[in-house]
Amino acid sequence: MPSEERPRERLAAYGPRHLNNTELIAILLRTGSAGENVITQSSRLLARFDGLRGLGKASFAELCAERGLSEAKTCQILAALELGRRFVSLAPEERPTVNCPEDVVNLLSAEMSVLEQEHLRVLLLNTRNEVMGIEEIYIGNVNSSVVRPAEVFRPGVRANSTAILAVHNHPSGDPTPSGADVSITRDLVEAGKLLGMELLDHLVIGSGQRFVSMKEARLGFS
Repeated sequence: MPSEERPRERLAAYGPRHLNNTELIAILLRTGSAGENVITQSSRLLARFDGLRGLGKASFAELCAERGLSEAKTCQILAALELGRRFVSLAPEERPTVNCPEDVVNLLSAEMSVLEQEHLRVLLLNTRNEVMGIEEIYIGNVNSSVVRPAEVFRPGVRANSTAILAVHNHPSGDPTPSGADVSITRDLVEAGKLLGMELLDHLVIGSGQRFVSMKEARLGFS
């Protein structure tokens, strides 16, 4: 891996806020295992446990049972997650802020770009565009025949969000939006108007750092 793409070097150069979850966990793991580098291993763990929230709920035994995770590495992960929980309890106002599509890509692309199925997730935002939470909505074929606006907006209604941002991946690696993606976006924009909860954007994530902002491309947004 080129030095400028290595997690530790990126953290030293840009700070931890600019690293996504996969890169941060890769730093904790330090090394991969036979046939799997540390970035791939980190991505696999996040996918296996449905993201950081699921990983934080995993037990010591569950993590130790994963390929390539020793007891020492498991302890490092659990200790870091517990420190994160304790820090949030001391400073609940510290949340990631979304100011542009790249902020969302930095949060999610490393994990979502390697998923073998399509995943549709929603970021819940407050009035300051701070991320209150990230919810998994669908796993599988994300198309207009299965995506119901009510399901997409439900987590935002429960959390009293002022806006949401939708993100889904293309396992092919090509982030070019499909006709179904445009149709879904159009439906979500209209539903948001009725609910008084704005859809800020709909991002399609491909391989690596490739993505398309539906709003910037004016696809589904009037």
